[in-house]
Amino acid sequence: MMKYSFILLSGETEGFLEKLQELGVVDITRSAKPVDDCSAAMLDSVAAAKKVIGRLEGISYEKDSDFEKVSKAYAEASTPVDAVKEAQLALVESAELELAKAAAEKDVKARLPWGDFDKTRLDSLETLGYTVRYYSVNRKAYSAEWAETYPLEVISEDKNNIWFVTVTAKGDEYSLPVDPVAAPEASWKEAQAEVDALTEKIIQVKGRLLRCKDAISQIKAECTETLVDLDLYLAKLSTETAVDNRINVLEGFAPVEHDAELCKAFDEMGILYIKEEAAEEDNPPIKLKNNWFSSQFEVLTGMYGMPVYGEFDPTSIVAPFFLLFFAMCMGDAGYGILLILIGMFLKYKMADSGLGKMHKLVTFLGIGTLVIGFFLGTFFGMSILEASWAPQWLKAICVDGWFPDGKIAGFPAQMVLAVGIGVFHICLAMVVKTIGFTKRFGFKSTISTWGWTLLIVGGIILAALGMMNVMGPMAMKWAVIGLAVISCLAIFIFNTPGRNPLVNIGSGLWDTYNMVTGLLGDVLSYIRLYALGLAGGMLGNAFNIMGTMILDIPIPALNWVFCIVILIFGHVLNLAMSCLGAFVHPLRLTFVEYFKNSGYEGTGKFYSPLTTDKEE
Repeated sequence: MMKYSFILLSGETEGFLEKLQELGVVDITRSAKPVDDCSAAMLDSVAAAKKVIGRLEGISYEKDSDFEKVSKAYAEASTPVDAVKEAQLALVESAELELAKAAAEKDVKARLPWGDFDKTRLDSLETLGYTVRYYSVNRKAYSAEWAETYPLEVISEDKNNIWFVTVTAKGDEYSLPVDPVAAPEASWKEAQAEVDALTEKIIQVKGRLLRCKDAISQIKAECTETLVDLDLYLAKLSTETAVDNRINVLEGFAPVEHDAELCKAFDEMGILYIKEEAAEEDNPPIKLKNNWFSSQFEVLTGMYGMPVYGEFDPTSIVAPFFLLFFAMCMGDAGYGILLILIGMFLKYKMADSGLGKMHKLVTFLGIGTLVIGFFLGTFFGMSILEASWAPQWLKAICVDGWFPDGKIAGFPAQMVLAVGIGVFHICLAMVVKTIGFTKRFGFKSTISTWGWTLLIVGGIILAALGMMNVMGPMAMKWAVIGLAVISCLAIFIFNTPGRNPLVNIGSGLWDTYNMVTGLLGDVLSYIRLYALGLAGGMLGNAFNIMGTMILDIPIPALNWVFCIVILIFGHVLNLAMSCLGAFVHPLRLTFVEYFKNSGYEGTGKFYSPLTTDKEE
């Protein structure tokens, strides 16, 4: 990054910032959040508009029973002046009308058994000295003898209940073994008329919402414009003033490759500026540069935090290992095929949405799962080694077939493989930390780090060479002694040059305790790669067993239907659960085990240049 310092007259600042927006590559140091009521209002308006867009995009009335009427209401609705405000009002009104309609429909259902009647005429009986009581009883509780004893009239009945009324003169006492119910407020037809009226209002509101939906592109353009204005506003507020507010000083950063064109543009503007190579203490923004594969995983690095200036970008290492970890946690080649299909669906059917932009990442994860699934020997919960349909070459690549009983030193081969990958991952992190810290802070400040890396990584390498008989016993002996002496001197004596050796020894002992306990827990964490893959495979196999058990039912047509339903439901459920675990746990191994051992800080700032093409 190049650092630019601009010195401007107060009146020139706003125009200069607008020109920077047109250039679109200079990141002016500014707040990432609203700083006053004005900027907060601008951000709130964008948030409200995005919410409205999400609601409008989900609106579709093609399957509505009143679609023709809705279409007519849409044609009659006028184009809104303020689409966001109109949509907000219509959405609230729609929700209120739907609630009122549900209540009215409930009234229709409650009043329907009482039939169509004139409430006014019934109430007039009270003035004539008669009392009307209403009853609703279960058919089993009703007795036909009541009609012979009491002034009773059955209004309606069904297979479960009977509704009836009694009419008696005021003062006449009688006792039925059931309690009366509340009198209906009006006829069911009146409630139905209310439902019809509310339905018409809802149709009109739906037409207005469809008209608002036509303005989505306009709303998005207004959001982009507001974000651009907000960016400009925050940049203006971030300027430092001098000479009684007559002079403004701005600081900005841009990638080195744009330096020539920027300098030319600044010279043409007649702006006073100073440029220099950005340094770590300047805390410049970070723009990641990765290849076509690793760039798909930059979102994971961003979730943790951008690297500080001069720090190693971990994305190139995060990408292959996260893909491997995800695939091992999924552990099923069949699910890999489904993920590839989902990636293709996102690409061709949801290209403009946020999920659509993730289609490459989903496809990569699917390909990795497909390859590792065949390696682990699982296809939709079925063991490839035991499957009669699997060709011999496919069985030959399954890891469990490489070892007797699928075990290494008495442990499952896949578990040993997971731990081995974990050891390599942590060793790689330590090497990255050692090289990175040496480059940033110098060798003198990283002697202890070199000592631990030599001891652990070098020890593992020597052990591997010894197991392969590459080194003779005497050479191995002196190599181990030399490694131990150099490492111990670096860890316990020279960990902080210039400090009291006794203090260094104490510090080294404390580091030893933390390193031993920490590394043990870190390595064991990688067993989850084996456990999650095993659990997913067992659950998929359980659904396969359930589906095949249904086939034993002697109903030729239905047994296949139920079998297919169970298999589809079971594997979709297992796929969703496996994807969740396969995303969260590799993320933990990356963020905790790898980043901790690699010394990754992740406190850098995102590169966010002033631009007129602000992404929402």
